[in-house]
Amino acid sequence: MKAWVLHNIGSIRLEEAKRPEPAEGEALVKVGAAGICGSDIPRIYQSGAYFYPLIPGHEFSGTVAETGPGVDSSWGQARVGIFPLIPCRDCLPCRKSQYEMCRRYSYLGSRRDGGFAQYVSVPADNLLRLPDNVSFEEAAMLEPMAVAVHAMRRHRPEKTERVVICGMGTIGSLLLLFLREAGVEHIFVIGNKDLQRQTALQTGLPADCYCDSRTEDTTAWVLDHTDGAGADHYFECVGKNETIAQAVTLTAPGGRITLVGNPASDIGLPKDIYWKILRNQLIVSGTWNSSFTHDPSDDWHYVLQRLAQKKITPAPLISHRFSLDEAETGFLLMRDKKEEYEKIMIGL
Repeated sequence: MKAWVLHNIGSIRLEEAKRPEPAEGEALVKVGAAGICGSDIPRIYQSGAYFYPLIPGHEFSGTVAETGPGVDSSWGQARVGIFPLIPCRDCLPCRKSQYEMCRRYSYLGSRRDGGFAQYVSVPADNLLRLPDNVSFEEAAMLEPMAVAVHAMRRHRPEKTERVVICGMGTIGSLLLLFLREAGVEHIFVIGNKDLQRQTALQTGLPADCYCDSRTEDTTAWVLDHTDGAGADHYFECVGKNETIAQAVTLTAPGGRITLVGNPASDIGLPKDIYWKILRNQLIVSGTWNSSFTHDPSDDWHYVLQRLAQKKITPAPLISHRFSLDEAETGFLLMRDKKEEYEKIMIGL
C-alpha cells in the first residue's frame, strides 16, 4: 500500500509499505479521508515521534476491508469513524470509563501507525458506524468535533450567558458551530486571520461579534460587548501566556474559564492576574480529548447525531483538499504558513 512514513524528524516520504494484517480484536480499515491536525506538524518537523518508522495521522475515516480474529463479521464493509485513543482499560480513569484520561494509552498516528495511508489496522472497540448520509470527510472531522464538544460540555453555558471564544483554529471554529447549535445566544469571537473571520460569519455569527485582534484592542472590545462585565464563560483556545492572562482579566466575577489550547511554551501567571482568579472566584477548568464509550451520551455520538440530522455542517471549514500523493503540500503549507488555511483534508 502507499503510506506517508516518518523516518526521523523532518524525514517523511510517500512510499510502498506493507499492508497491515488485523490482529486479534482488530479490523483493517481502508481509509476514505484523513484530516491533518495541527499536532501532526510538530510531530513531523520539530519534536518527532515515539518510534520510527511511523505512519502519522489520527483524524480519519473509512471502510472496514477485513476483520481479524474475534471481531464480529457484521463489521465487514461497514463505513466507520475511528476514535484514535486506545485505552489500557485498567487504570483508574479507565475503570470509570474516562478513557480520554487513560494513564497508559496508545494512540493511532503517534504511538502506532495511523491514517496517512491506504489502510490502517484499528481495534474494533475504536470503530463507530456511520450513517449513509455522513460523508468520509465529515467523519474524518469527528475527532476534532468531539474535542470541541467535550470542551463545551465540561461546563455547558446557559443560552443567555455571554460566551467568548479566543482562538479560531479548527477547535475554536468547531466550538462556535456547536455553541450556536446548542442555542447559546451571545457569542463573541476573537481571531487573527481573514479566513477565520470569513468562516465565522458563514456560520451565521453577526459581523459585530467578531474581533480581529490584529487591528482591535481585544480587552476594550470584549468589555464593550459585555457591558463592562466580561464573559460569563471564556474558552481559551490558543495556549499562550498572554491569552490566558487575558482570559482571566476578561471573565466576569463568578465566571468560568475553559482552557482548550495546547501550550506553546511554559505557562506562568503574574501575581496580579492570579489575584483576579481568587478575588473574582473564577472557575478555571482544563479539557482534554473527548469521551468515547459506545454510550449514546458520549461526545462522539453527540456529534454523529447532529451530523446525521444535518444540524452541524463542518464542510465550510475545509479550506484545502489534497490527494494522498499530494499530502506533503498540505504538511508544508501548515508548517510554513505561506497562506491562510483552516482544515486541510486528504482524500483517498
